Amino acid sequence: MKSLIKTTGVSFLAGLAGAAVWTQLNLNEPAYPPSFSTHNNPEMSLVSNWDKPSTSTRTNPPLSFVEASENSTQSVVFIKNFSGTDPRRYSMFDYFFGSGPSQQVSSGSGVIISEDGYIVTNNHVIDRAETIEVIHQKKTYKAKLVGTDKNTDIAVLKIEATNLPAIKKGSSRNLQIGEWVLAVGNPFNLTSTVTAGIVSAKERQINILGGDFPLESFIQTDAPINPGNSGGALVNVNGELVGINTAILSRTGSYTGYGFAVPVDIAMKVSNDLIEYGEVQKAIPGIEAVEITPELAEEMNINTLNGVIVTHVVRDGAAEEAGLQRNDVITKLGNQEISGMGSFEEALSYYYPGQNLPITYSRNGNQKTAQLKLQNLEGGEGILKREYYSSTLLGAKLEAVNTIEKDKMGIDYGIKITGMTRGYLRDLGLREGFIITQINREPALDPKTVGKFLEDYSGKLLLEGVATSGQPFMQSYSIR
Repeated sequence: MKSLIKTTGVSFLAGLAGAAVWTQLNLNEPAYPPSFSTHNNPEMSLVSNWDKPSTSTRTNPPLSFVEASENSTQSVVFIKNFSGTDPRRYSMFDYFFGSGPSQQVSSGSGVIISEDGYIVTNNHVIDRAETIEVIHQKKTYKAKLVGTDKNTDIAVLKIEATNLPAIKKGSSRNLQIGEWVLAVGNPFNLTSTVTAGIVSAKERQINILGGDFPLESFIQTDAPINPGNSGGALVNVNGELVGINTAILSRTGSYTGYGFAVPVDIAMKVSNDLIEYGEVQKAIPGIEAVEITPELAEEMNINTLNGVIVTHVVRDGAAEEAGLQRNDVITKLGNQEISGMGSFEEALSYYYPGQNLPITYSRNGNQKTAQLKLQNLEGGEGILKREYYSSTLLGAKLEAVNTIEKDKMGIDYGIKITGMTRGYLRDLGLREGFIITQINREPALDPKTVGKFLEDYSGKLLLEGVATSGQPFMQSYSIR
């Protein structure tokens, strides 16, 4: 017993001494300082009442995260998604979070981005919601869905409130690997929870996003993120927003290593587009490209692994007009060096259709430059404002297909079903992404016309269209 007490005492004193030495070393040792500077980017039109990115810097690591927590927790909200129980509602995010088939009420987090009630969250947090509630400082608000973007897993909500504590915006492009960050959200329904970690990587692609043009350039962090954190804030040591927490890589559904966040510069471009135009203004370069692997580099005699290889040039697209060819290696877009597909897609995401984008590429070892005149999804250069028709009775949102979807499916027109909930169209056996091309042998051209017709129609109904797999579809129904 005396030996045990003596050993325990020595261990305890050694632990205290070690802690004191560690503290002293950390107080005197120079840190890797985070750098926060205003980025000059005329292409991004941010929500007017957002603060500009901070230009402040730190020369020492924080002794605590109190300031960062105080500056951010009040801007993070709790979101409830009320939807019908449906075992068919099962997505890639269920595998990441290990939650299984959806329940009637699910929850997540969101971030207040304007004093008048705009909130950014993840698309998968509010997916298929029939009713959305936002809880902030013990008050509950009914939320309106402003818009969603599956390509980035971003959604925007609006609540009727004023003088809300909008979060301050940082810069994800200036964020450095090794910086301290906090994850703020509502894991396991525990509101206003803060966890800390560092940025462990940037421009990560983990292949979980849906949409026609998935944009993955995630910030990877070891700050513990759990179910319910989705849509919450990733902030720097000043409490400024640098990302929207989106997913965890886990076999158990709980935090075991790494979390992933959408960079704030991408999230805000998407959010502002949804608020102003109703859809994201995607700038199309007119190419398909792939990452450079060691095998490809050896096969094509390329002396670098940085950049992307052009695998296809779209006819009459921006790249063809600029003179790009198959097997060209793109190394720079604007002022951004391209290390791979993550940085390539991120660099493109900041631009709008109609803008000129300087591009640097190599062909047969020779460096070349060109100007891309970026196009929109319809092949033009203007801003698109797509028309939608939402219907509670149909349980879906209807939208006209774009030019790329027409080419992909081999159709001249059609109305796509999105945002499905319980309703008439689901009862008919139709699924998310289905494209209606004809109704009773008449072409489906306008979302509002098609929606109102289906809401009011009774009798024999013949639907023709294209399934998400690309297979043609024809089915007749008797509607009472």
